[in-house]
Amino acid sequence: FQSQDERYAFIAEWYDPSASLFRRYELLYYPKDSSIEMYDVKNRRTFLRRTKYESLHLEDLYVGSKVTVFSRHLTIVDYGNLYTSRKLGSRKERTLALIKPDGMRKIGELFDIIITAGLTITKAKMMLLSRKEAADFYADYRAKPFYHELLQLIMSGPILAMELLGDDAVSKWRAIVGPANPTETESDTLDSISESFGLSGLRDAAHGPDSVASAAKELELFFPSSGGRGPVSSAKFTNCTCCIIKPHAVSRGLAGKIIKAILKEGFEISALQMFNMERTNVEEFYEIYKGVVPEYLEMVSELCSGPCIAMEIRQFDPSKVFRDFCGPSDPALARHLRPGTLRAVFGKDKIQNAVHCTDLPEDGLLEVRLARQTCSH
Repeated sequence: FQSQDERYAFIAEWYDPSASLFRRYELLYYPKDSSIEMYDVKNRRTFLRRTKYESLHLEDLYVGSKVTVFSRHLTIVDYGNLYTSRKLGSRKERTLALIKPDGMRKIGELFDIIITAGLTITKAKMMLLSRKEAADFYADYRAKPFYHELLQLIMSGPILAMELLGDDAVSKWRAIVGPANPTETESDTLDSISESFGLSGLRDAAHGPDSVASAAKELELFFPSSGGRGPVSSAKFTNCTCCIIKPHAVSRGLAGKIIKAILKEGFEISALQMFNMERTNVEEFYEIYKGVVPEYLEMVSELCSGPCIAMEIRQFDPSKVFRDFCGPSDPALARHLRPGTLRAVFGKDKIQNAVHCTDLPEDGLLEVRLARQTCSH
């Protein structure tokens, strides 16, 4: 039973780029009507009066989460009071989900499996591992007879590293991946990833750490907390165009379905990264639409309203143009004229139209580079 004005309190930080400092706020959340309030901790004054904000949900609020409130990216750094800490201090864990080169053809399905399991993807990046990085990752297998084969396999093409967050995420993801070499007797592994998508033995499509400690260590290799880059992106910067799955589509769990549709149509996804865009970056990215498209400001607000997924799309068949596959920018028009296109199937309206794609062929490389630049900030 929720009382009329039950509220949860959090301490949130926002990096103010113009002042180059972190500003701290108390963020209050009222589940009854999905409203929020914010107080500036240092100046002891109201920053935001109680306002209905339906895109924020209680499950988004926990220590370590990143939330977006009116285009400001806030990091929840602590609970604001004992009540909130006791009620919400849950068993949320972080783990690494690694899709190996032999599982990359199924990344759309794997996104769907993760989302259906109730896990949240908080980071994602397609990477290429150097020999040293592969050796660091498989350090515990050095004495095994198949060690060199493991290195060869993980270096044979791009991998997708993801940070997953959720209750008991480590054991949950590990169970979904299944044992490395499923045997006939393990009937409970029939629905596991290694059973469904693995090719054989060491080619088991995906990996999950076996403990919270291993997860922390492995996440550090791919997403260094020191701010280092980690392994290089798999971007190729040739014959490419840019596609961004917009925040509303990511939050509605549509990323896997959109990726599946792109791959099914015969396009290659040669690089992928999840990130939050700051408003200034979005304004620069959308500059060609300023003063041209009446919805420009709303488009900017949507793209910086939460995490999005940027992809480098490669097309080898000149008759298959990715721009055409996205469809008209207005989903209502797309459903009428081009019902099979991405925006017709996944878009809601002109602002929340599922994907951004490069409009001009000559801007493809430029946008991929700009998105890459933004990702690395």
